[in-house]
Amino acid sequence: MKRLALPEPRLAGKVTVEGALRERRSVRRFASEALTLDEIAQLLWSVQGVTGTGGERTTPSAGGLYPLQMYVAAARVEGLEEGVYRYRVDRHDLEPVAEGDVRIKLAAASHGVEWVDSAPVVLAIGGVVQRTAIKYGARARRYVYIEVGCAAENLYLQAQSLGLGGVLVGAFDDQEVSDILKLREGEEAMALMPVGRPRQ
Repeated sequence: MKRLALPEPRLAGKVTVEGALRERRSVRRFASEALTLDEIAQLLWSVQGVTGTGGERTTPSAGGLYPLQMYVAAARVEGLEEGVYRYRVDRHDLEPVAEGDVRIKLAAASHGVEWVDSAPVVLAIGGVVQRTAIKYGARARRYVYIEVGCAAENLYLQAQSLGLGGVLVGAFDDQEVSDILKLREGEEAMALMPVGRPRQ
């Protein structure tokens, strides 16, 4: 496994925001078809992509501190080996974290939720509460969870615009998921979203 530069995100699509909002649904049944690297790049950019010269991103952040960290648990992605990857926002690339398909482990840590291990990829949102606490103290955790909600909705809408689907999963053993994804010290597992093509 090696670091992998991602395709540049597209900044205009065929689906309007209003269209994506109208059609968005939680998807729990996925086709076996692989996702493309372009799709993964677009999904990651929708959550944490840099959109301004001052480092502004697609998801709002209290105080502009950006405590969220995206991870990719890839199983069926064209051009990407099975494994866990960390999204590096500043370089728009993927840094390998662990080899192999971890979806079954993630599903077990999610109390057996079957759609976690059937999707071709699971996107995970981690957060560093301490980064926000430096400025906001005891309210930091609330602000980080607000950001997770914003990030998840971006993922839902971007997936919809790509003809994909997903569902937010919050019921999991935090420590187990953190261990499986090999989150860095100070990072906490906040949410999982299995993503794939909806099964007809």
